[in-house]
Amino acid sequence: MRDASSTALPALLPKGAVAPWASRAALALAGTAALALSAKVQVPFYPVPMTMQTLVVLAIGATYGLRLATATLALYLAEGFLGLPVFAGAVAGPAYMVGPTGGYLIGFLAAAAALGFAADRGWLRRAPSSLGWLAGAHALVFAFGFAWLARLIGPQKAWIAGVAPFYAATALKTVLAWMGSIGWTAWIDGRARG
Repeated sequence: MRDASSTALPALLPKGAVAPWASRAALALAGTAALALSAKVQVPFYPVPMTMQTLVVLAIGATYGLRLATATLALYLAEGFLGLPVFAGAVAGPAYMVGPTGGYLIGFLAAAAALGFAADRGWLRRAPSSLGWLAGAHALVFAFGFAWLARLIGPQKAWIAGVAPFYAATALKTVLAWMGSIGWTAWIDGRARG
């Protein structure tokens, strides 16, 4: 495993007197706030409106690394479990989390962890590799979401309602995350050079 400099984390942490745990806690809280906000924003899109939630999940995984990305998504899910209004709907709590979107929520955690794992090893620093990892992370979200939803309503209905309407939006968010990743990597490399 490479050190934290393989991720964007060192660029996000302040230098100096702030305790590292406090900085990481602040980043985790900022991440959950970004996730909650992205869940509420509806962008008109065909065939269904899209939220920017998975884009934020990808960004957290790619920039925070495995540990902090996983902790941030676990905190987000805990906030929702406790009933805080952090999800796309107006409702939260245990019942919401075991409902039709439960698998997608688990997929968020898996996707962020996978990207964090890749980021820790420097595998997101090259454009073709990062695109593959970002697309794979999005596929993880849908794999968990589809499997969960198929258990509830059957595979055919789960595919029609839970996967097919989101192809275009998912492709767009993957490309946006990839472009952001390329820009972020170039900015960090420029800072490192001086």
